[in-house]
Amino acid sequence: MGQAIKYNRLAPDAVKGMQMLGSYLGQSSIEKSLIHLIDIRASQLNGCAFCLDMHTKDAREAGEKEQRLYAVAAWREAPFFTERERAALLWTETLTLLAGHPVPEEVRAQVRQVFSEQEFVDLTFAISTINAWNRLMIAFEIPAGSYKPELAR
Repeated sequence: MGQAIKYNRLAPDAVKGMQMLGSYLGQSSIEKSLIHLIDIRASQLNGCAFCLDMHTKDAREAGEKEQRLYAVAAWREAPFFTERERAALLWTETLTLLAGHPVPEEVRAQVRQVFSEQEFVDLTFAISTINAWNRLMIAFEIPAGSYKPELAR
């Protein structure tokens, strides 16, 4: 691992734009507990240690149960997730692993049955945002372990 790039100093306006997406999502139609699960699952799939560290700490701080955090990677087999959470995790996997694959219409239809049109749009933005953050943290070699949750988010 090399030395982390100080991306926030070199591209402050880009970081501000990403943070604005996060602010929008914090006020969106998607509940924060579900955004935590989305962030964790996408970060697992992308292998982003920094984001996994951050989002599992944030989820735990927000009251998420350890048992569910441990089972996110096996959500299909675990009985701890609601239909809404399962649909969001399915959409997360579909969009995160999109490269070279069309989105199956049956997956889109399954997710749309559970989410309103506004929720579907917000959900898709949430997934796209964490995927962008994962790629940035990996590209800039931001190390895991130093993140501390803030209570006043």
